[in-house]
Amino acid sequence: MKILVAVKRVVDYNVQVRVKPDGTGVETENVKMSMNPPDENAVEEALRIKESGKATEIIAVSIGESKCQETIRTALAMGADRGLHIEVEGIIEPLAVAKILKKIVEKENPGLVLLGKQAIDDDCNQTGQMLSAMLAWSQGAFVSKIEFSGENIQVTREVDEGLEILDLKLPSIVTCDLRLNEPRYASLPNIMKAKKKPLDSLSLKDLNVDITPRIQQIKVEEPPKRQKGIMVSSVEELLQKLKNEAKVI
Repeated sequence: MKILVAVKRVVDYNVQVRVKPDGTGVETENVKMSMNPPDENAVEEALRIKESGKATEIIAVSIGESKCQETIRTALAMGADRGLHIEVEGIIEPLAVAKILKKIVEKENPGLVLLGKQAIDDDCNQTGQMLSAMLAWSQGAFVSKIEFSGENIQVTREVDEGLEILDLKLPSIVTCDLRLNEPRYASLPNIMKAKKKPLDSLSLKDLNVDITPRIQQIKVEEPPKRQKGIMVSSVEELLQKLKNEAKVI
């Protein structure tokens, strides 16, 4: 069984995000970029499934500019077998990503597709669900545990009420939660080996996919500065301010 893992290049989670002066987006030039953290969990889970003998090949796919190949190389250094880069410029909506991944799934015919539950740059949390609908495959979102049971997989997903356990018939789409596992670090020898692993590139023309945006981004602004708090000398003064000024009681 093949496992397809989608990985996204995002601004590193330790970096303070800055909006461009012209308000057209966030600053990415000369900014540290890395693999989306939940996607790291997806790669790690794919590796563990392969190590258990349930999979034969892991394919890491990323969609975006040429620098996305660095993210794919990271997945290869962790242990993925080969990479696939879809060359696209500019901002890509979740629907467009799902359309592209659908074409890749039809081309590679994997038994399982793993994605991060959401990307930390846009927090959309839509791609996995859209891809499942397009393929008419079973899906498990926000998954914190995966177990194989014959031809099916049993997943534990986190919901508002607690934990929900689902039996999914393969092939399936699974979006991975941060609590699914602890991603491994790529060793220096594996980083060197990753440079020799196959990494193919495809264009939108090769896939014949229309990714015309349906949403127009007008402007990006930073949230308003938080105002300095007020110190009060007693509980009575606090209650008075809440009642007269904040009008919350």
